[in-house]
Order: sequence, then C-alpha cells, then structure tokens
Amino acid sequence: MAYRIMIGPRMWVFGDLKELMAKATPPRSGDRLAGVAAETAEESVAARMALADTPLKRILAEPLIPYEADEVTRLILDSHDDAAFAPVASLTVGGFRDWLLSDAATPEALGALAKGVTPEIAAAVSKVMRNQDLIAAARKCRVVKRFRNTIGLPGTMAVRLQPNHPTDDRKGVAASILDGLLLGAGDACIGINPASDNTAVIGDLMKLVDDVIARFEIPTQSCVLTHVTTTLELIRRGAPVDLVFQSVAGTQAANRSFGVDLAMLREAREAALSLGRGTVGSNVMYFETGQGSALSAGAHHGVDQQTCEARAYAVARAFDPLLVNTVVGFIGPEYLYDGKEIIRAGLEDHFCGKLMGLPLGVDVCYTNHAEADQDDMDTLLTVLAAAGVSYVMGVPGADDVMLNYQSTSFHDALYVREVFGLRRAPEFEAWLARMGIAGPDGRLLPGQAPRLLGAARELAA
Repeated sequence: MAYRIMIGPRMWVFGDLKELMAKATPPRSGDRLAGVAAETAEESVAARMALADTPLKRILAEPLIPYEADEVTRLILDSHDDAAFAPVASLTVGGFRDWLLSDAATPEALGALAKGVTPEIAAAVSKVMRNQDLIAAARKCRVVKRFRNTIGLPGTMAVRLQPNHPTDDRKGVAASILDGLLLGAGDACIGINPASDNTAVIGDLMKLVDDVIARFEIPTQSCVLTHVTTTLELIRRGAPVDLVFQSVAGTQAANRSFGVDLAMLREAREAALSLGRGTVGSNVMYFETGQGSALSAGAHHGVDQQTCEARAYAVARAFDPLLVNTVVGFIGPEYLYDGKEIIRAGLEDHFCGKLMGLPLGVDVCYTNHAEADQDDMDTLLTVLAAAGVSYVMGVPGADDVMLNYQSTSFHDALYVREVFGLRRAPEFEAWLARMGIAGPDGRLLPGQAPRLLGAARELAA
C-alpha cells in the first residue's frame, strides 16, 4: 500500500513502508550504495513528513521482510507484547516522538513499554527525531543487567577493557589489562578480540583473564570475542567462560553469513547458564552489531541499514544479554562516510537499543580511511555520555593495534566521568578503592597498587 503526502503543489508517493523508511533516513553512504536513499533533500523531508503521519499499528501490520522468509521477522512478530504496546497503540510515529519527549515518558513508563516496541517502530521514530531528541529520550531509558557486577544504574557508565594484541601474546595482553585496571577501566568486561581462531590459543586467553579476575577477586567478567561455535566447544572442554560473544545482524540471511542462527544462540546461552559463574546475576550474552552488516553480506532485502541495525537488537533482546554494543564506525566509509554520519548513527543506535530494553553500549570508533578524526569521536563520546550510554570501549591509546581502527581510550573514559560526574559499576568501584587504585569518590589515586604489577608479571610468564 502506497504512502502519499501533498507538499505545496506536489504529491509525493512512496510505494511501500520499506521505501518510505529508507527515504526518511538521514543521509548516509550505505543507503546510497544500496540504491535506497532519497534522491534529494526535498524527497527526504517529504518522506519524514509522511512517516510522521503513519500510525504505529500500520507499521506492525506491514512487515518489511516477509514473515515466512525470515526467522528474525518471525521472532519480532511472535514475541511482540501487545499489552506493553497498548499505551501508545493509538499514536502515529510523530505522536510517538512527542510522547517520548513528554513528561509522561518516565523511566518506569519506558521500561514497561520496551517489549511492545518493535525494531521497525524504534527505527521509524528515530528518523523523525533530531540529535537532541535522541539524546533526551535515550537518557530516560534505564536498563540494568548483572553478572559479577551491575551495569546500567543511573549515573554510571562502564568501560570494556579491550587488551587486544596482534599476535595474542600473553605478556602484551597482560600489560594492557594492567594498564586498564590502573586507569579504572574494566567494569563492563575484560574483553579480548583474538587475532587467532585457534581453539587452544583462545582457551589460553580465557584462562589468562580468568586467572587475573580470580587472583585479585575483581568483580567483573571476561570474554574472548570468538565465534559462538568455538565458545561452545571450549565450554565442553571445561574452559572458564563467563560471557558468550557473537556478532549478530537484523536478517536471517545476514546472520547466516556470520555462521549463526537463533537456535545456535539459544544453545550457547543455555550452555553458559549451566556453568553458573555469575555472582550477582545471570546475564551471560554479549552481542556486537553495526550499521551496514546486512548490506555488506548482500542480505538487507532492500531495507535501509539503520532499520536493519534495529532489527539486530530484536535478536539480541531475545537472549537477555549483559552487553550489546554497536561498533558504529568500524565497517567503513562505504556505510558511514564521515564524522557527521558516524555521530548520527551512534545516537540512533543507542536510542533504538535503549528504547527496546537493551543495555546498549557504543564502540565510538572509525577506520583510518573514513572522513573522520578523533575530534569527531570526542563529540560522539560526549553526547553519548549525556544520553546515558551504558558503556564504551577502553583501548590503550585509543588505537587498536590488532583490529587497526581508532576507538576510545582509558583516558577518554576518565574525561567523561569527570565532566558528567559518572561512576563505575558499584561493585567494581568498591574493588578499586580496596586495591588503593581509586578513592571512595572514584577518583584515581597516585602510587597505585604496586602488588598488582608484580602479580601481573607472574600471570603473563
């Protein structure tokens, strides 16, 4: 069914909801590459006006990818909570935007609504919102998850300590872990992207991080970001697995290109839960996403990349994860060309994920061939902190020497904590105080924990 809107003397016609949502999306290179973007700024404005007048119920009734052809679509529709959706069911997309920015949209009301929000509804409303709207609405969403500490409490922001090494060298990894801990990072997790896919190497890295956590009784969780099948095999071998990682996307075909499906993710979650390694909670999954992944796999079905990204959040939501993050600028300038597009995408992803009830973090990042720089990342990090981001990355020097991209550093996290008065996960912050790394106010102390250094050398030997 077509969507029409008259603007002045001209009638604009959009063939279906898929076309309308694509052309209502703020400009980005991925949609231009896919051939679904608006051809002119005028057409984009017309699409946003038509989308704003579209009832939310109509979006529910018009799947962008057919139910029978895609298990992600089936997941979205079969798990939709009609009772949670009821308070906003009579609204249009524009009316929903107004409600989200009103005093009626309290943290409690947004929490109750989350399971009634489909990814297509979240994506649609984001397309008619300014950046400040995305910040204001996301800030009101509260999503709290637990494993060995508590992520997402109001007034907190966690950091994933990312100690990657180009050869998975134990001493190099240990040095980066020590660097991060002494700078107060690591409450989201200590998470390694391995250079190797060798099961023995990955198991050794798991053991190294587990030894650090156990020896110093650190209230955090470990993760080696390998394929879910490798993690399952290591669980069978008795490896110390805390969090199960997997990259996911918003269509069945894109997930197939990653070598996964929903049944495999269910198996992995059950396996991790059976280990019972959490101390304050049982959120055992860690997912990463990114705008453009479905397009790069040739699996986007003509759906714009931001809506495909929101659909990935439906996949993540089904498995009650501890951590989800969009690696926002990692896939490259073919999908997000410059700093402006990366900043907008980061705010969209964060808003959509939080609105859907996910503990959304953001890897504030770019590749070296993008038209972006660290000033753009400073801007995105700052506005995400204002929006209440759950966690960000902590990379030594902000330069990942294994993945070869630019992210955020341990010092960048200290900057936003200082500016916004943000604390760490409470269990982790109490540990920093016990170790003499930080004071009771969370500020780092000089002469930090010399015994940590000696023991780290032993563990890396």
